[in-house]
Amino acid sequence: MKKTIFTGSGVAIVTPMKEDGSVNYSELERLIEFQIAEGTDAIISCGTTGESATLNHEEHCQVLDFTIRHVNHRVPVIAGAGSNDTLYAVELARSAEASGADALLMVTPYYNKSSQSGLIRHFTYVADRVSTPIILYNVPSRTGCNIQPQTYRELAKHPNIVATKEANGDMASAVRTMSLCGDDLAVYSGEDELTLPMMALGGKGVISVFANVMPKTMHELCAAMLRGDLETAREIQFRHTALMKALFMDVNPIPVKEALNLMGFACGECRMPLAPLSAAAKESLAEVLSQYGLIGNFKM
Repeated sequence: MKKTIFTGSGVAIVTPMKEDGSVNYSELERLIEFQIAEGTDAIISCGTTGESATLNHEEHCQVLDFTIRHVNHRVPVIAGAGSNDTLYAVELARSAEASGADALLMVTPYYNKSSQSGLIRHFTYVADRVSTPIILYNVPSRTGCNIQPQTYRELAKHPNIVATKEANGDMASAVRTMSLCGDDLAVYSGEDELTLPMMALGGKGVISVFANVMPKTMHELCAAMLRGDLETAREIQFRHTALMKALFMDVNPIPVKEALNLMGFACGECRMPLAPLSAAAKESLAEVLSQYGLIGNFKM
């Protein structure tokens, strides 16, 4: 059995920006402390929600290094290190490894539309060149590429490929993946609203957008599932479905960054080409946040 990186709720943390578009490291420190104080089980840095697509190489490495150093082993830090260029993925992975990341999050190559055999070659090539455990990231809605269950079985044979963040929305596929891979591949939900059913199948937790705004709640939902308390987990999931849905009223991470701003954090806007929420959408989001008592609670 391979070592599990974490169980429970891992936050796909945002990357806060200043008005000039540069990374706001003082606010990133504040967000990290908020997450740890509220019981987050892991922090995932420089993923999709962290705007990895618009961080240049130096920024990407600096954000990861800052996060790893500031967390200082209090919870695992998983470093986004994927690319559609296999050699660049190795470069990012080695940099994150040198900074002390506990695991690497490797998204499927985007735009290239790799075949399944190409995916095996890509991930195996990277896994052969680092010693840090790898969590695959399957999100075909953003990459145009879907990892099939049989491909997972082949990849799970590699000792360094230990888990996947599954965000293809196909629960039947998740069942097949888990049945084929068993203990050789841990599965995390990559979609907040599917956390409960994924964990009911044997998933280890979630890599969550929702946890940015309510980390304690997502931790408690996962903890309930891990101890077999389906009734409590179901109640938490149902009670927060409206907010989970609202955080995807536009392309992630536009709504969640705006939500954090409304809560009192200084996360700024997303970098272009992502655009801010419309006035109407912002008002709608604020209405949902107010239902959960979140507006303005975290002002400096």
